Amino acid sequence: MVQSLPNRADVAVEETWDLAVLFETEQAFEAACDTLVEQVATFEKEWKGQITTAPQVLAMLPQFEKIKEAFEPTAYYASLSESVDGTSDEAQMRMSKLSSLFAKLGGQLAFVESELAILPEATLQEVATKAPQYAIYMNEIIRRIPTKLHPEVEKTLASLADTFEGPYNLYNTSKLVDMKFPDFTVGDENYPVSYVTFEGVWDSHPDQEKRHAAFQVFSEKLRDYAFTTGKAYDLQVQQEKTLATLRGFDSVIDSLLFEQNVERDMYNRQIDIIMEELAPHMRKYAKLIQKVHSLDKMTFADLKAPLDAEYEPKVTIEESKKYIFEALDVMGEQYSTMLKRSYDERWTDFAQNVGKATGAFCASPYGSTPFILISWTGSMEDVFVLAHELGHAGHFYLAHENQNIFNSEPSLYFIEAPSTMNEMLMANYMLKNSDNARFKRWVISSIVSRTYYHNFVTHLLEAHYQRKVYEIVDNGGNVNANVLTKLKKETLQQFWGDDVEIDDNAALTWMRQPHYYMGLYPYTYSAGLTISTAASQRVLKEGQPAVEDWLHVLRAGGTKSPKELAQMAGIDISTDQPLRETIAFIGSLIDDLITLTEELEKEGVTK
Repeated sequence: MVQSLPNRADVAVEETWDLAVLFETEQAFEAACDTLVEQVATFEKEWKGQITTAPQVLAMLPQFEKIKEAFEPTAYYASLSESVDGTSDEAQMRMSKLSSLFAKLGGQLAFVESELAILPEATLQEVATKAPQYAIYMNEIIRRIPTKLHPEVEKTLASLADTFEGPYNLYNTSKLVDMKFPDFTVGDENYPVSYVTFEGVWDSHPDQEKRHAAFQVFSEKLRDYAFTTGKAYDLQVQQEKTLATLRGFDSVIDSLLFEQNVERDMYNRQIDIIMEELAPHMRKYAKLIQKVHSLDKMTFADLKAPLDAEYEPKVTIEESKKYIFEALDVMGEQYSTMLKRSYDERWTDFAQNVGKATGAFCASPYGSTPFILISWTGSMEDVFVLAHELGHAGHFYLAHENQNIFNSEPSLYFIEAPSTMNEMLMANYMLKNSDNARFKRWVISSIVSRTYYHNFVTHLLEAHYQRKVYEIVDNGGNVNANVLTKLKKETLQQFWGDDVEIDDNAALTWMRQPHYYMGLYPYTYSAGLTISTAASQRVLKEGQPAVEDWLHVLRAGGTKSPKELAQMAGIDISTDQPLRETIAFIGSLIDDLITLTEELEKEGVTK
């Protein structure tokens, strides 16, 4: 029985993360903010208008580096506090206050990159030669020179950073604070619904009647907020278009890909090939679900129905340690130590409570431990999600240890590779440790329905829809709830064809993801999983040498381009071969599921 969510104050402390690592008290946080204001003022007074020679740049950069590091704990303390309880007035006001402060400080510091950008390239290259730790940053300054605006314009834009976050903040407030879902009724029982319980329980519930009733109630409430959410998203894409135009880009897509250091053909390839070549495999998977559950018709609300719900293992937080530690032990002693620390030092917020952000994420402040948000429901799916987020944690744990703050973060294109790599290692471990046909089918179905469905279907269809939105905006148009709903429905129908019924409720899924407010993020999930699929296959075939290559990639952080990072792992993403091989691999997994299901049916196991 799904219970109503508790308030944040009522959850067990051991299931929450420990933000005292950042600041032990509110007073310490406020003092750090005051110190940061003083640091920025002193830095601005000393260096504004004084960055004209290589020796001056070399003297300035270590101070600038320290200031960038000082921003990290204050920023994360405020945002992480709000993410676990968006209903808290204290958390909301703290975040609003800090956003305003950071916008002001960002405006004060905008002169650094503006003044660096007008220096002769030879000066910047001299700095890179004399201080190799800043070479990546200098090369990035050079790369961005054509997009730089007048220093006063850059200062103004930096000062408006809080305003630019407005659409995303509006989306989150509407979703996490204002939306209250009514119960649904099946038989004589009432069942509560929230964002967390719908996506963690009801969306994949084995009982079709409950699954459909929950989907109806959930969708009706989304529809109540459709025009507000649509307006927030239109504001987001219009401001992105304005900024792209100001910086000389013809297309907002090109502007956002520039931030990722990715060519447009890599972006289009990921979307177009998956839409065309993965769709037939996934339609076959949908028919398998329909057959196993004896459904008269296959609807969008049935796509996440489990193949074998009765076999879904229940896992406590404590029990998850065995799976996490043993599956990821292949990554070596340092990585294993990091995993143990994550439990012992409360890096993860497991609790379910009112006002908590949906989904899961990992935040990694430079100079601190990572922080993982997840809402633990007790299903084995949670173990895969936790492994995924620990992949992010391990990536930045190693990158921060080996790179300075300028060099630690890779392109968004690569960001999901380490996380999905852990999911693949988890699946490989489970398959290796059992010959039971039913268990094997459950593991493979988990890979297909969770790892690949989530990254290669859910997020990829978001990317396909998102590209349509930006094409409208690039042509001078706007979007609203009706337009967005129509676009999403068309995308879903194109992928699923006649094999899955796509109704008006399914079309509202454009409202459910925050990724649209983060640039061209959705397609990077499939890009990362393409890399991690190939890398995990290398680990299976080659063992330790492949693991060592992968660890070198993680330590490299942002010192290489996505292509170079993949090449370090032995994967060539300059061609479409890794992507096509990954799609073929998914197809083989679905064929395995069909074969195993037929074998189990002969043995009398139907679900």
